[in-house]
Amino acid sequence: MPRLAFLGPHATFTEQALRSMPEAAGAELVPCAGSPAVLAAVREGIVDAGCVPIENTVEGAVPAVLDGLVDDPPLVIVREALVAVRFVVLVRPGTAAVDVRRVASHPHAVAQTRGWTAAHLPGAQVVLSTSTSEAAAQVARGEVDAAVAGPLAADQHGLAVLADDIADNPGAVTRFALVAAPGPPPAPTGRDRTTLAATTQNRPGALLAVLTELAVRGIDLTRIESRPIKDLHAEYWFHLDCAGHVAEPAMGEALAALHRRCDRVRFLGSYPRAGGAGRPVAPDAPAVPLGGSDAGGFVAAQAWLARLRQGSAA
Repeated sequence: MPRLAFLGPHATFTEQALRSMPEAAGAELVPCAGSPAVLAAVREGIVDAGCVPIENTVEGAVPAVLDGLVDDPPLVIVREALVAVRFVVLVRPGTAAVDVRRVASHPHAVAQTRGWTAAHLPGAQVVLSTSTSEAAAQVARGEVDAAVAGPLAADQHGLAVLADDIADNPGAVTRFALVAAPGPPPAPTGRDRTTLAATTQNRPGALLAVLTELAVRGIDLTRIESRPIKDLHAEYWFHLDCAGHVAEPAMGEALAALHRRCDRVRFLGSYPRAGGAGRPVAPDAPAVPLGGSDAGGFVAAQAWLARLRQGSAA
């Protein structure tokens, strides 16, 4: 029986996302206390894969996950899921709004409901938790008076709903990623996403050159953001999401060019886009000889690309 970790405890949005994936059928689901713990469990071989939140339509990326994905040993994303996020305020039965002095939740949930909390619970102290479900557990244990969580946590912890659908921006969606040790990527579907991270020398035009390698091959860049490299001052990882698959000629040539041009490239997976989002990817695009022209660089980049396609993240 495969073992799959998720940001726990039970009844989190992450568990909801994981249960929507085909890999969860017949698997043992293992809750972990925080996304870093999920990634560590995968790296240590305690579980076969792990589900973590990667970005939200309101608050953006989850920094701890982006940072964890570029740690060693390598991990890759093999699937993603989208979950519409609906927040409720949970309390112990009989608790009224005037009784709430401390309200707990995950930092992203706190940020997405800050306006409602300020308007309806103005005297409450906001306390951060490792997950929305853990916040609900804190209410059940009597550690706080209320929690901002998902509706599933009410039944899980025997709580009552004080207020429903409290998000400041209704319709928010969170994207979750299933990560595993490097292996052959899922087969191309024509509606895929490739995720990678890269570092470049800090000089004028360096980032533009990276983006040009994608643009000239007709590759749609759907997300870019930077995260500091922890042991280097003023140096950054650039995290990129692109439409396409490593097995496709245009994407493969672009990755090889980035390998030649960048100081480091971390391939983080090619996998189906959740919900069929986006337009189909063109099967090919003309290769453009950018990103270094020395023969040795081309040979090394092609060897690296071949390893990616065979399932290595090196």
